[in-house]
Amino acid sequence: MVKHQHEDATWWCLPGGGVEVNETPAEAAVRELWEECRVDGVVIRELATQVYSPRDRSYTFLLEIGDQDPQLGIDPEFTGDAQILVDVRWLALSEIPERDRAFLWASGLLGLEDFLSEVESWGNEISYPKVGEGYGNQSY
Repeated sequence: MVKHQHEDATWWCLPGGGVEVNETPAEAAVRELWEECRVDGVVIRELATQVYSPRDRSYTFLLEIGDQDPQLGIDPEFTGDAQILVDVRWLALSEIPERDRAFLWASGLLGLEDFLSEVESWGNEISYPKVGEGYGNQSY
């Protein structure tokens, strides 16, 4: 996971970013992994494609990195003191804020058997904030 900090917000997410001209989504995943985590990866398979609009898609890939040790890289769109990447590390789901876990589910990690088994083991108890504490009173 890569921790971002921008203005007053911080969040954990998978390494990632945009697809450059003449680059496939898989090539972008390998490049972004290097930029943000300083490890070389080999694509095992695509996990998901999210389509937000005809020109806005998000891809998630499973990559193999062997025994490399991820190190904090950079987001090349931000330089010097404006750098928004502040940490990189392996995290258990129990160490990730619920909000950030929601983005992991949306990114396609439910396609990984171990991830899905972990989520299914959580049971049926509601842990969402009580009504009046944020968006708990919204119906969807």
